[in-house]
Amino acid sequence: MKKRNFLKLCAGTLLVSGIASAAWAQETISVGAVLPLTGPSATVGEDIRRGIELGVEKVNANGGVLGKKLNVIIEDSGNNPTSAISAARKLATVDRVPAVMGEYSSSITLPMAQYLVKENVVHVNIGSSSNKVRELGPTAFNIIGLEENGNRFAAQDVYEMGYRNLALIAPNNAYGQGVAHGFKEEFEKLGGKVSAQVLYTGGQSTYRRELQQLARANPDAFLYTAYGHESAAINREAKELGLRNVPWYAYIMSMSVSDTPAEIAEGQIGMELGSVKGDLGKAYEDAFKAKHNEGFKTAFNGYGYDGVLLLAAAIEKGKGATPEAIAAGLKAVSEEGFTGVTGPIKLDEEGQRIDPPYDRLKYEGGGLVQR
Repeated sequence: MKKRNFLKLCAGTLLVSGIASAAWAQETISVGAVLPLTGPSATVGEDIRRGIELGVEKVNANGGVLGKKLNVIIEDSGNNPTSAISAARKLATVDRVPAVMGEYSSSITLPMAQYLVKENVVHVNIGSSSNKVRELGPTAFNIIGLEENGNRFAAQDVYEMGYRNLALIAPNNAYGQGVAHGFKEEFEKLGGKVSAQVLYTGGQSTYRRELQQLARANPDAFLYTAYGHESAAINREAKELGLRNVPWYAYIMSMSVSDTPAEIAEGQIGMELGSVKGDLGKAYEDAFKAKHNEGFKTAFNGYGYDGVLLLAAAIEKGKGATPEAIAAGLKAVSEEGFTGVTGPIKLDEEGQRIDPPYDRLKYEGGGLVQR
């Protein structure tokens, strides 16, 4: 083939491809998501991705949004704030999406969301519980329970079980610092005491030193919260050190045992973000199992699912897929009342979920069950 003809063929192929892409774009409305699909929280990230995809299927099966198909462009944060911001920048400036969900870890969500708000892109938090989420700005919305709620719930739960002297370990980041400070404050209001506390550095191969430091306090129980792979190491070494002779209470339990072998997690107790509620929740759980031939890995997937359906409702209500229309739509949908698989979702004036649900759980027979 002559060079000139070859170049014409390439140009024609690119033109057809460009037309096809443009036509597809005109027939769809896209939003974005940034999730930890690799790294220590990949199990949670994949679980949320599954929830998001089921949400997209549900919306499109019901006719889509504004007569078009809904699409969610999902990017991997790699469990890294710099990568998350790069992913958010790509979604905002290349894909030009009007709204982004994610990330998961508060120390990653916060800087990523700050960037999105600055760019006038709507941010919907579906996984982070730092109280600082409340301060992100007017185009930031949150559908998950923040630490101010979780700390109060966990402190009351632990106290009601009769534990008064605790040792606490949490990651040394925005999330862990918020749990450590807030839980201690709430628990001591009730008359309990946190006699030892460690904020660990993530990514270590061992946490024996930290665990031995906590053990010297001779607590009634250990309270911990940790991400998948790190939590697995903490749980394994706690058992090896003989520290499981007293109860272990997991704060956000599905996250804390997501990568821990069943025989090590067995017998733990804890609290969890409320996951699936009512008939909608049951139908979603059945659909999830049918699609993936297994149940939930964590409680977070339902928030990904609800995030998609809430954004779809907001686009319809706002009669547009611009950030301004979606922000107005989210407020209007909240005022009218929205029920998701995680229960009723109503937002306050700052875009934060009111009365978020929590569950009391235990690990028994290879899985999490209500207690």
